[in-house]
Amino acid sequence: MKLIENPGRGFSFLEGIYPYSSGVVAEPDFEIVHVNLAEWLPWQQGMQEARNYVESRGLVVTQLCGFELRCPKPHSMGGFIGFNEDYRGVLEAWDLIVDGQNPIARTNVAPVENPPAETMLHAFSYARPASHNHRTLVVAGGGELLGPLAVENIIRCGDVSFDALQEKASVVMNLMLQRLSGLGGLPADLTTIDVYTAHDAPALIAHAVTPELADSPAEVVWYNTRPPIVDIEFEMDMRATAEEQLTSRQWDS
Repeated sequence: MKLIENPGRGFSFLEGIYPYSSGVVAEPDFEIVHVNLAEWLPWQQGMQEARNYVESRGLVVTQLCGFELRCPKPHSMGGFIGFNEDYRGVLEAWDLIVDGQNPIARTNVAPVENPPAETMLHAFSYARPASHNHRTLVVAGGGELLGPLAVENIIRCGDVSFDALQEKASVVMNLMLQRLSGLGGLPADLTTIDVYTAHDAPALIAHAVTPELADSPAEVVWYNTRPPIVDIEFEMDMRATAEEQLTSRQWDS
């Protein structure tokens, strides 16, 4: 994975695939801020509101660097690829794509309880000038699928034995560490560690996650969700931020 400079936007990004990058890191004199929505919005509307939010603060749309989505249920592989076409279309319309590369980090998961009726925006991240020198970054969501979006690239596809789930969790943890390193980060930088699975999260976290992130001050938070593609069973994302915001659609200050 290659770290790609992104001049004028306040962040660099780690090379990913067509629908998303592998993560983003703030450039010197900038920071990445994470914003949770108090109320989820349909994803296209939510992305427009995120754009309004940054522009209302004197920033530009190209300083958006991450989106977090919640979908009704896991997609088939074909359905996921189709959704990604629509999603990337918005990024292209906003001139966010950099020399054909998608710079935007993303997480997209399906809540087990009270799932939305349509894909919703849950949170977003953006880069802004900083008055501190803390390293801030977002490691994009990733599950046990290595390589291009294809069913054959899912680790132990269809196997939900505990042994298989342990292997899947270990693969995902290794992916997170590779991305964190690629962004120039360390476990000690992390302020948020998220795990997304509908399986025995405490046991899987104890097996694969906690031992690798012993140096992190952040607690691991489990969400009872499924990854966005059928037969992917374990997903994570991570970030390091100095400021977390909670905002309503009215864009509270």
